[in-house]
Amino acid sequence: MIIVAMGVSGSGKTTLGRALARELSAEFLEGDRFHPEANVAKMSRGEPLEDADRWPWLDRLAEELARIRQAGGTAVLACSALKRAYRGRLRRGAPELRLLFLKGDKALIRERLRARAQHFMPPGLLDSQFASLEEPGPDESPIVIDVTPPIAILMGRLPQLVRAVLSSARPGPY
Repeated sequence: MIIVAMGVSGSGKTTLGRALARELSAEFLEGDRFHPEANVAKMSRGEPLEDADRWPWLDRLAEELARIRQAGGTAVLACSALKRAYRGRLRRGAPELRLLFLKGDKALIRERLRARAQHFMPPGLLDSQFASLEEPGPDESPIVIDVTPPIAILMGRLPQLVRAVLSSARPGPY
């Protein structure tokens, strides 16, 4: 099973993705670690990435997902996957991947980004992320998680989320 925790920067992909991976005894992949140095430098300067910047990164992630899948493993990938085309690129490596869409409003996410330390993604790029975001449609069967509650409450809902991920049903919101 391959799960992609997706959403804009600051939505909680890493925190919730890592916790979910622990609960599922799955490998956790931090998508940001797969970015080429040029992408990190560009974002650090406050420049949004273009699709041409993202394709090689997404291809590297798809290759890693394919490796895990072929080995019969389970993984949770924290990756923005903002556009349908990006998610399609990831599906090249894991056609059956499950989406966990971490959804929150811009003001809340901006505050979380401002409070976050030691990350290359500056809060100034949040507008471009929301502009690029194509929320997953019903045909992508996402599990939608409202990230408005504090992280402690979201973590308390982890057992419910694990059950949803393991079942074919998509009850929610979480």
